[in-house]
Amino acid sequence: MIQGTMSNAGKSLLVAGLCRIFTQDGYLVAPFKSQNMALNSFITEEGLEMGRAQVMQAEACGIKPSVLMNPILLKPNSDTGTQVIVNGEVRGNVKAIDYYKYKKELIPDIKKAYSRLDRDYDIIVIEGAGSPAEINLKNDDIVNMGMAKMVDAPVLLVGDIDRGGVFAQIVGTILLLEEEEQNRIKGILINKFRGDRSILEPGLDMLTDRIHIPTLGVVPYMHLDIDDEDSLTERFTKNTTTCLVDIAVIQLPRISNFTDFHPFECMEEVSLRYVKSVSELKNPDMIILPGTKNTMEDLLWLRESGLETAIIKASSNGTTLFGVCGGYQMLGQSLSDPYEIEHGGTIRGIGLLPIDTVFEKNKTRTRVSGCFSTLEGPLKDLSNLSFEGYEIHMGISTLIEGGKILTTLHSDPDLPLEKLDSSNPKCKIDGAYQNNVYGTYVHGLFDDGNVLHTIVKSLAKQKGIDTLELKTFDLQEYKESQYDLLADTLRNSIDLQKIYEIMGL
Repeated sequence: MIQGTMSNAGKSLLVAGLCRIFTQDGYLVAPFKSQNMALNSFITEEGLEMGRAQVMQAEACGIKPSVLMNPILLKPNSDTGTQVIVNGEVRGNVKAIDYYKYKKELIPDIKKAYSRLDRDYDIIVIEGAGSPAEINLKNDDIVNMGMAKMVDAPVLLVGDIDRGGVFAQIVGTILLLEEEEQNRIKGILINKFRGDRSILEPGLDMLTDRIHIPTLGVVPYMHLDIDDEDSLTERFTKNTTTCLVDIAVIQLPRISNFTDFHPFECMEEVSLRYVKSVSELKNPDMIILPGTKNTMEDLLWLRESGLETAIIKASSNGTTLFGVCGGYQMLGQSLSDPYEIEHGGTIRGIGLLPIDTVFEKNKTRTRVSGCFSTLEGPLKDLSNLSFEGYEIHMGISTLIEGGKILTTLHSDPDLPLEKLDSSNPKCKIDGAYQNNVYGTYVHGLFDDGNVLHTIVKSLAKQKGIDTLELKTFDLQEYKESQYDLLADTLRNSIDLQKIYEIMGL
């Protein structure tokens, strides 16, 4: 098990790296995190919802993601409340204090998921959450030391040296643990190190003298391009030089599934910026309104911040606008919440797409495939292209009479994609467009290289660049290279033999 001294210490990445190494060494490996709190989620082939960190780690193992790897997913929908998802299905919305009292009832679900993985895999690499030394949360812990005790897992403790104070992080964490918990920690990993290791060595020696636990690795700060899901992600704050094609993603307060836009970041010709103020918006070639865990609240924030007015103005000046899931709902005419799933009541939308949205009690969770309709406007070259993806949403959006269809999905797996027709009862309308404004419920749309390249070329063409030659880009191949680089870096910076010995292998 990998635990950290704090959030964003690098647990998810190190778990992925160890998963990759053990897989390369010939073992059957699976990741596991009993409870994940994240707004970035994924829909499995069975139509079940799980956190994307375990999806990324499963990719590193070369296996299909399963909700067994993340039996509990918490998706905060307010400062004090969260949606609880167990084994991929919604259990309901609860206040934080109520969940704290309820969580121990989920232990049987955790044990069952883990035991099923344990039956099929040689090694399970478990990820903790936050810090095991949150002394106000230690009672009935199910994700850190409580989880380690549940399955008798040895623990490696990770400290983040990049933020400073790593020795205090590690010593303080251990001092706040019970003796039995301290004894579970078999090694220390220092993460995100920059500089000359020889300068660090005296501190490592003193650390070992203090805690009597060996340091098993000093991992360098890695410049990798791997999906992350943490709200502390550096993607939101990194400085991006404007490239040939400039895309601005609105950083909503409750932004979800921002991994949708990772493929754009992988392209040399594209700059992808996350913006949360009018001054940061500038003059992009395309504005993306992303998914959100609370569409109505984030739409009100958009309105109050002045970004709604700026988006409408940019659209009227010809800037391409694309809404995904919650962003798609915002772009419509109205949003109604009769069951108080989010905000309650009815509010007007931005008014740029011909749809009305009503929030229902049941969540849509499904893998989908379909194709674009015959389009107009700057993205007309997407016409009739096929795609695959997934949907996660509470609302149902209805096309207003006369509205234009962006995407059509099929419900019959034997139906040829290129022959989809929205008038066919076996098809479902899933998106809408109007002039230079487009929207759909489908996540993962841009993972398709054909869709991705067509959008970038279309945006370049709108700037008068008709001859843009894009480098061949295969997202899956790119991901594999990044996982291999991660594994190579870890092999060169940790005592892998000692880690195998700790596991009894």
